[in-house]
Amino acid sequence: MSEDKGGAAALAVAHPVVVLLIDDQKIIGEAVRRLLKDETDIEFHFLSDPTRALAEAERVRPTIILQDLVMPDVDGLDLVVRFRAHPASRNIPLIMLSSKEEPAVKAEAFARGANDYLVKLPDRIELIARLRYHSNAYIAQLQRDEAYGALAAELHEAASYVRSQLPVPIASGPIRSAWEFVPSTTLGGDSFGYFDVDPGHFAFFLLDVCGHGVGPALLSVSAMAAISRRTLPEVDFLDPAAVLAALNEAFAMEKHNLLYFTLWYGVFERATRTMRYASAGHPPAIVFAPGSEPVELRQQAMPIGVMADVSFPTGEFRLPQAATVYLFSDGIYEVTRPGGEEFTFGEFVDRLASVVSLGGGPRELLAAMRAIQDGAEFEDDVSVLELKFD
Repeated sequence: MSEDKGGAAALAVAHPVVVLLIDDQKIIGEAVRRLLKDETDIEFHFLSDPTRALAEAERVRPTIILQDLVMPDVDGLDLVVRFRAHPASRNIPLIMLSSKEEPAVKAEAFARGANDYLVKLPDRIELIARLRYHSNAYIAQLQRDEAYGALAAELHEAASYVRSQLPVPIASGPIRSAWEFVPSTTLGGDSFGYFDVDPGHFAFFLLDVCGHGVGPALLSVSAMAAISRRTLPEVDFLDPAAVLAALNEAFAMEKHNLLYFTLWYGVFERATRTMRYASAGHPPAIVFAPGSEPVELRQQAMPIGVMADVSFPTGEFRLPQAATVYLFSDGIYEVTRPGGEEFTFGEFVDRLASVVSLGGGPRELLAAMRAIQDGAEFEDDVSVLELKFD
């Protein structure tokens, strides 16, 4: 109970009930002031010049507006419409205060955007109850907006941090890379990397943590660092199965807030062009080579962290000359057409093949998938890594 009272006190401090009364009769302003004078949590403001109503509302920032219906120079119903059209007052609850009791007048007030209607002067208890009722609903909305804004800023900062940890694209040499990383509005757990294990071997990977938010993003960066910086103890990074087994032990989900991740990891041997790879519940890598059909490099195993003592089978593939390898997270192909039809993985592979055949890369693939879903935002993080092996 004490925690609830503390929360209510914090609410009052952060967002007091602020009443703005607009009425050309100063006697009404004084009467309402007296009705509210003993309510220490209610801040009262009075304006007798309705022509200044919008500016005063913007200055005072009320949580509830009381407004007279009949005033000189300004029609009360028109003023309601103006309040609703103004960005600063569009969502502020408004109670029409009038001596008119006709149902048609009340109906018109509601039609114009009023939230409530009181015949003046109302009983003190009723007035205070309605002021608090409408204000509390508006304050709750403000708090939700503030919380969402803070979360959005936090997620943006986390996304920027994840991006800062991603590898620099390789622009020249026998192995070149390009990539795109598009965090969703709720931020997922994508990350990827590549590095020389030794002069003769080049490793690359892409992982995707379950869930959304800062937690999955931080776990993603931790796992990425463990691979890229080779901090896993006593692990042969030339052996994909050994790498995945070590990650599975280090990132057991019960030690990481029940989070787990999928991963594709491969090692390219420069001398023989042989690639050894393993996958933990991740979409396959796709290999494109001139004059050949796309090849899916897929191995089935449980995601990292889900179960102890899992075996991770290793596959082997010899890359043709001028081959291009694509790694990606499932956010790139799990999209929905405007009519509600889901895009299939097979259709995605065909679309990717079309992009590659036209000389496109990750950026062009993103554009193609955005066109399919007819929208720029993806529901999940999207990561696409392209590696060209000359």
